[in-house]
Amino acid sequence: MGHHLMLEKQSAYGRMIDRLNRFPQGAPESETLYSILKMLFTEKEADLVAQMPIRPFTASDAAKRWNMPETEAHKILDNLASRAMLVDMEVKGEQRYCLPPPMAGFFEFSMMRVRKDVDQKTLAELFHQYINVEEDFMRELFVTGETGLGRVFVQEPTVKEPYAMEILDWERSTHVIETASQCGISMCYCRHKKQHLGTACDAPMDICMTFNTAAHSLIKHGHAREVSKSECLELLHQAWEHNLVQFGENVREGVNFICNCCGCCCEALGAVKRFQMTQTIHSNFIMHMDESACVKCGRCVDLCPVNALTMVRNEDGTRRIDFNAELCLGCGVCTRGCTKGAVTLVPRPERTITPLNTTHRAVVMATERGNLQNLIFDNRMLFSHRLLAGVLGSILKMPAVKRSLAQKQLKSRFIEKICEKL
Repeated sequence: MGHHLMLEKQSAYGRMIDRLNRFPQGAPESETLYSILKMLFTEKEADLVAQMPIRPFTASDAAKRWNMPETEAHKILDNLASRAMLVDMEVKGEQRYCLPPPMAGFFEFSMMRVRKDVDQKTLAELFHQYINVEEDFMRELFVTGETGLGRVFVQEPTVKEPYAMEILDWERSTHVIETASQCGISMCYCRHKKQHLGTACDAPMDICMTFNTAAHSLIKHGHAREVSKSECLELLHQAWEHNLVQFGENVREGVNFICNCCGCCCEALGAVKRFQMTQTIHSNFIMHMDESACVKCGRCVDLCPVNALTMVRNEDGTRRIDFNAELCLGCGVCTRGCTKGAVTLVPRPERTITPLNTTHRAVVMATERGNLQNLIFDNRMLFSHRLLAGVLGSILKMPAVKRSLAQKQLKSRFIEKICEKL
């Protein structure tokens, strides 16, 4: 097996994996990953993707890197974008392309509609092996670092007074929808995958939401259907009624996706149960139980998507409900089943720092994971910020404790101000 991986590492697909791992959201090498990439990309495409910059780029940029005419580069890029392997966007009248990370990115995009150009059943089996059986990918995504790719949006109707006014705009999924430039609806990747495996639940399938740049690209190429803001809000209410968790992009501005997740199919919620932690994704609210009002009916236990609540029988035969605060998502689903008002949401003692935008998140995640240099030397936008490069280079050399303290300051102040100007 080791010899086979060594040979693969020298291939175009091996170089593509190296390219993926230059970004904070990487993809640990395994034979399963090679099989996935071979289904999604030709060898020639993998070789070209391996040369792509991390930042968005034009067909002219690609043509220079690939040493080919711009018209040919444009054709290749458009083909990849049509299959949702790339995201294409218009920036100041110029067409640009970007290789999304595997998750949330081209892994999901490949299963967000029924397709005949790829064997989705085999692909679903490979995804299940790589994501649900092998642990490296999900551990890297959800356990490494303090800043996650996604975060849970609290269900707004479940937060009662006096705390309802404490939900900030960027914590409201309704606000994301109402302020989006475009809204798209696609098939849920997780439940579609489970459908091929014969284990999907009966939660709504066509309810995966994309917004802004991501929605524009997916709608353009038929991977999502465009919906009005009012229809998107109706689907959000439908998700609430089906006790689905809203898990969206971990940024305050320009949120590109909100998934509506169930505890049985969703890979993110599955990772919470597997690794017994929510520190990178929970909302700024947490469940509170009024023991005097609780009748131990167990409805909240049944509804919790990550098993943060469990029913326990005492030695005297009575029952109690145990609560694991470390697992609580702060989603609000549990409160919907309580008819006695015993289960409510209250603000967490400390708010989680949410990155300003995708640039801010990428820099923070790279800092935490020790690969910030890949962003600095790949992205020429940052070359003018010599101070940033010098400061962050010093931070990476600090002892762990001091580095951790410095990173907290960077996340909340310095990097945010830099990213506002990019």
